[in-house]
Amino acid sequence: MSETTLLLIGGLVLLVLGGEFLVRGASKLAVSLGISPLVVGLTVVAFGTSAPELAVSVQAAWGGHADLALGNVVGSNIFNVLFILGISALIVPLVVDAQIIRQEMPIMIGASLLLVGLSLDGGISRIEGIGMFGLVLAYTTALVIQSRRSTKALQTEYEGEIHSAPRKDAEKGWDDRLVVQIVLLVVGLAVLVLGSRWLVQGATAVATALGVSQLVIGLTIVSAGTSMPEVAASIIAALRGQRDIAVGNVVGSNIFNILCVVGFSAIVSPTEMAVPSVMLAFDMPVMVAVAVACLPLFFTGHMISRFEGAVFLGYYVAYTTYLVLASQAHALLDSYSLMMRAIVLPLTGLTIAIVAFRAYRARAR
Repeated sequence: MSETTLLLIGGLVLLVLGGEFLVRGASKLAVSLGISPLVVGLTVVAFGTSAPELAVSVQAAWGGHADLALGNVVGSNIFNVLFILGISALIVPLVVDAQIIRQEMPIMIGASLLLVGLSLDGGISRIEGIGMFGLVLAYTTALVIQSRRSTKALQTEYEGEIHSAPRKDAEKGWDDRLVVQIVLLVVGLAVLVLGSRWLVQGATAVATALGVSQLVIGLTIVSAGTSMPEVAASIIAALRGQRDIAVGNVVGSNIFNILCVVGFSAIVSPTEMAVPSVMLAFDMPVMVAVAVACLPLFFTGHMISRFEGAVFLGYYVAYTTYLVLASQAHALLDSYSLMMRAIVLPLTGLTIAIVAFRAYRARAR
């Protein structure tokens, strides 16, 4: 127990330090390369903080544990939106960039629907995994090209200022800055991965001792643990005023988790990755619903308010409570499920519809 406690505490400390290094390096690297902080959040930070999900899911798939591999991804995507955006918005209301609403949110929703569609036959094949991996490569390339074009004028002006100084000194200063920024990124990612590994080891030991199933561990403990780098990076980014990185990190991580993590896991899996029927019937629809539900909230002033953040957190608590009750076959499960289906979910759907309609009417005027 003392070793488990040390792993949990040490993991959390490393995650905070790693998140600080990563955000500092990413935000400065964006300026140096003429790439917007939003795109850095959607790519470098998002993909980097999703490294633990990739490592855990690929290892699980290679070992034939598809439940854990898929549960990690689906649980992480639900956790990213409801918990990370929720707690970040509670700290500082998050301003959402128009590009996320116009482009990245539909891509995230489309990727979620793609995963459900590929899972309908009960498994994800190696060919389907290769296709998903190809999509994430195409998405990343297009994103970087798009950002470079949109910031070309800014980059030219910045380079002009550099070349106004003596060439050798300017180039030396430019190279030094790049080296420092890249070192911060690499160190931040390494510390985040190590911290998440310690946290997952400690949390999994506790969950296993309590007799929780592998699928539930993947959907809760492992997914939350491997998402701790995203938690650290987004919260620190929000506190430092880098809100584009905070929101872009979550959306980019969800896209990466589905297309890259699931895709690569299916590639290395010795057999077709079987999708548990309970996940296809409940957890994957929840993942899609969460992705779709946050889109109307982004329309309202391009901001996630503290109230909306509290609602997100409340839904994550409700979802986790359901998983725990279901894993224990608790006597309250039927009553809890009935309350969620008959009261909470319909009210949520009605609220989202009203918010979306009001936002549409306001824009039409």
